[in-house]
Amino acid sequence: MRTRPNPVLAPDGTRRRTGWHRLPVTAVQHLTGDAVAVTLDVPDTLRATFAHRPGEHVVVRHRRSGEELRRSYSVCPPPEEPGALRLVIKRGAPDGFGAYALTRLAPGDRLELSAPAGAFALPELPGAHHVLIAGGSGITPLAAMGASALRTDPTCRVHLVHSVPTAADALLADELALLKDAFVDRFTVLHLLTREGRPPLDGRIDAERLPRLLAALDVRPGPDTTFALCGPAGLIATVRRALKDAGADPALVRSELFALGDTPPLPPVPSTPPVPGAVPGAPRTLEGTRVTALYDGHRRVVTAGPRDPALLDALLRDHPDVPYACREGICGSCRAKVLTGEVATGPQYALDAGQLAAGYTLTCRARPLGGEVTVDFDA
Repeated sequence: MRTRPNPVLAPDGTRRRTGWHRLPVTAVQHLTGDAVAVTLDVPDTLRATFAHRPGEHVVVRHRRSGEELRRSYSVCPPPEEPGALRLVIKRGAPDGFGAYALTRLAPGDRLELSAPAGAFALPELPGAHHVLIAGGSGITPLAAMGASALRTDPTCRVHLVHSVPTAADALLADELALLKDAFVDRFTVLHLLTREGRPPLDGRIDAERLPRLLAALDVRPGPDTTFALCGPAGLIATVRRALKDAGADPALVRSELFALGDTPPLPPVPSTPPVPGAVPGAPRTLEGTRVTALYDGHRRVVTAGPRDPALLDALLRDHPDVPYACREGICGSCRAKVLTGEVATGPQYALDAGQLAAGYTLTCRARPLGGEVTVDFDA
């Protein structure tokens, strides 16, 4: 497979980098009973490929008993080594990749990774007050983003709120404490315990508790206050609504999901608008749809059938190297731009309205309409 050694920027500023790379594991550190930090060695020839920005993620491809698993993980380097390629991996399903990482992965093993990508980032606002709110393992991108802001902007302030069931579940707590010592006047971290905490602040973040929490932290929405949220859908939906009610500028509120969970999902962003040039009145069916995908500089053509849930399913039958991870519209790994034709979309949590208006879609949640569709994964 041909790979590109250098980053590719999409028009919206996100990085589109393709190919898979086998990297050796140099350290496996157990953080909690169900999470490990895995550090990988990046050879000099791949330094440019794996240079990462805070908030970006990689996809890990793992084969187990002939089955391929893909999982998306935020790059979360330790504060003292911001260029390190480190992933924090939690146990999920009993037979999933997380369980393998906790019980079997060891230094010297190799993992197959995509290059870092993603659009989750803090706004470029020097001197800002950054308020970071995480649920569970949503701490991983936010810890990296907060540490980077403190290092690169000597006038900013960072408040980080981490909601976890118990103190033992607080990932990276020791590292955040050291970061607090290094930036004692500009960084505050608060752990909210949902199962063993004490009122009034401890407990789940809900519409009633959040205003009290922000007041206790002296956080006031304004032109120099940004918010970054990462966690399950219910938490993000609740916080977004509360911030909107408090008058926060939506442009200064960024978010990323790591799971839909059992809570009501976020309202989906509007469906992808029809692409200019689409044939009016074309039959709206998957039957016999010709799908052309541009990926890694190659052109792939498949026929989507009526039983294909989405574009991605049709492509994967013949082209397993097409990028994807979560299959739930969360991670954004399967993002592509619709060049010709028209698609109907399901919930696409990883894309904002601007990306959709520019013609992007998540192929795991898009169904072709009409007889022909072309999508570009490299755009």
